[in-house]
Amino acid sequence: MNTEQKKLLKRYNSRFLFKTVSFFKLPLAFFAGLKIVHIDEHVSRVSTRLSFITKNPFRSTYFAVLSMAAELSTGLYALLFITGIQPSVAVIITGLNARFLKKATGTTIFTCREGEKLRQAVVQALETGEAAVTTVKSIGKNEAGETVAEFEFTWSFKQRTV
Repeated sequence: MNTEQKKLLKRYNSRFLFKTVSFFKLPLAFFAGLKIVHIDEHVSRVSTRLSFITKNPFRSTYFAVLSMAAELSTGLYALLFITGIQPSVAVIITGLNARFLKKATGTTIFTCREGEKLRQAVVQALETGEAAVTTVKSIGKNEAGETVAEFEFTWSFKQRTV
């Protein structure tokens, strides 16, 4: 990891900094109360909880809030690995697949352990100059350790032209 990526990793792990940045850059994540539980080179964890703002009429967490938390757990890696890269790399989600297995009624923590796949896609995009596409998974579990939802996000990385 380069110096800028190491700094960003520290910022991700600071609750105060994440709340401040999310207020301006990710306002829905801020108001939904998403939290970065932890991120390092191997695992990323993002939590959301059932609250007045995040609930649906069925007394569980609204699927869009679960989707935001799952996407953030993978997107943190996407942003991390394009930071400080020259030439710069554009990133976008091109696909989403979700399975909802259990009602989300409390805190749900989404875990992504596939950051390396995203890093490799960035490297491939830089080496080939072509778009590199990869799919990563995020699994959401409740406080009892039961799987609530599984998400797969397809990310596309492409070197920007000057």
